[in-house]
Amino acid sequence: MGLLKRTPKNLPEFWKTYESLFKETQSKKFNDQIFVVLDTETTGFSFEDDRILSIGAVKIKNESISVQEVFDIYLEQEKFNKETVHVHGLLKNGQRECISEILALEKFLAYVGDAVIVAHHAGFDMGMLNTALVRHGLPKLKNMVLDTGVIYKKTLIKSYLVQPKSNYTLDELAEKFSISRKDRHTALGDAYITAVAFLKIISRLKEKKNFSLKYLLR
Repeated sequence: MGLLKRTPKNLPEFWKTYESLFKETQSKKFNDQIFVVLDTETTGFSFEDDRILSIGAVKIKNESISVQEVFDIYLEQEKFNKETVHVHGLLKNGQRECISEILALEKFLAYVGDAVIVAHHAGFDMGMLNTALVRHGLPKLKNMVLDTGVIYKKTLIKSYLVQPKSNYTLDELAEKFSISRKDRHTALGDAYITAVAFLKIISRLKEKKNFSLKYLLR
């Protein structure tokens, strides 16, 4: 399917509602923010060729996870890759209720609003979501984004003896912070692990004099 081109005038109402949230200047104070911690399970790692199978997310308000406001949806599988089933366990004709990609995007935009998005290796999840939006003729997400893999490195003391690795996996963060990995490799399970890791990272970074949302974003 070729990429649809929509003019700003004929963008759907759900996009206009989402976009309108960013018209006013947003507070840059850390304590004013709502964070949406998300994870996607996908058929593979190609933005163009692969598809999102599920999106899981939790909200963090005032440095606590809002367990009443979880987001957990499964998408209809247009593409099936048996090679990745052993990771996420999502079968093509499984028992879960699945919705279309465009409906999933609509529901996700309503959920995320203008919150700061947090993800582990966020570039991948954002790339999958933005490619899906563009596929339906929609613009890319407008939210600020934090990557737990990047901000975790801000907690590490650099010295000549110990050099931080270029990359830390979610499993490494879970081990470092003693977080249960019971629901690892489900979108909601990984989102929850990432959310707990994010709160642990923040609690360490808040001890720094220059702590701020700007500090996290750079």
